Amino acid sequence: MFSALLAVAMAGNYLAIAQSAGDANAQTVTAIVRELQKHLDAEVAGNPGIPGELLHIISPKHKLDVSLASGVFDRETKRPLDPHHVFRVASVTKTFTAAAILRLYEDGKIKLDDPINRYLPQDYVSVLEEGEYATKTITMRHLLTHTSGIHDYATDPKYQTAALSNPKKHWTRMEQVQLAMKLNKPHFEPGKGFHYSDTGYVLLGEMIERLSGKSLGQAFRDLLDFKKLELDETYLETLEPAPVGIKELSHPYFGSMDTVNFDPSFDLYGGGGLVSSAEDLARFYRALLQGKVFRRPETLQEMLTIPETNERRMGGGYGMALQRGKLAGFVVWGHLGFWGTAAGHSPDLDLTIVRHVNQGQLGREFRLNALYEQIAETLKIRN
Repeated sequence: MFSALLAVAMAGNYLAIAQSAGDANAQTVTAIVRELQKHLDAEVAGNPGIPGELLHIISPKHKLDVSLASGVFDRETKRPLDPHHVFRVASVTKTFTAAAILRLYEDGKIKLDDPINRYLPQDYVSVLEEGEYATKTITMRHLLTHTSGIHDYATDPKYQTAALSNPKKHWTRMEQVQLAMKLNKPHFEPGKGFHYSDTGYVLLGEMIERLSGKSLGQAFRDLLDFKKLELDETYLETLEPAPVGIKELSHPYFGSMDTVNFDPSFDLYGGGGLVSSAEDLARFYRALLQGKVFRRPETLQEMLTIPETNERRMGGGYGMALQRGKLAGFVVWGHLGFWGTAAGHSPDLDLTIVRHVNQGQLGREFRLNALYEQIAETLKIRN
């Protein structure tokens, strides 16, 4: 899943070797950064499907903390993309949603193995039950790990056709849940399989609001302590004002279609919806995987625990909105987003990586690891 980040991990590995040999100096770091920029430029230039690309890497242990950009902010004006332009992170939002739920768990407001009907408003319970979904059997843990069996409205072709044909429509959370019920019955009994479900995560978003007594955006800020983590370029699009002074939202493309003016409600309520910068996302994932978001280390272990049903899903296994992958033989935890975002942290390498291309679902048409293979060759790194 995270092979797209291979060469960055290899670059971190190279730095570790260099440092142990006593030559990890500023000149070495500068040379690596120069090579990263060179290959980033070559990747964008060689792939017309990519208008622009961002890369942020943090590894203080290896004296590496860099933001890079290549390509354009939008195809019409061809303004250069800035390393600090913000973007829609799509499903990377799920990691924030899961972490907020786990903070409520730490505060004693939920139990992970409680049925969801204890925490959902009755109108949602009724809709789910009418769709033949057993709210007395589906647990919070099932929603968090995509093992509830609830149909995913977001990847259903009928929903995608409706959203693309009417891009100005404002969707409500309830409409999306109702649509999921109409589109499909349960995929399996709760806990008996894996079915990636934005529907489950918008239900979690509803529960966060109900249990915290706050809007989803404010609940994220308070439960995850945005101020402490210095997440000052992150917000829920249209549900709260953009932070003062941040860069503009880079244009997200779907093929040749510029979707910047689409109503963001098509992916907004917990399964997606956040706008952020590469630097903010790197800070968040680094803090999360270093145990700085939760009060207890056991909570992070809950998040990283992969059910048996999920062991080979989403690349290398899926816990609670964290995907497990390998980079140069090292474990990395992170998440991918529809609009071209990959974010992850490798504890063993002390390496945090965020990559964003402003093109949706590019992975099916483009070898995302090409840049990193080139860098590995440049550095003559071998596993």
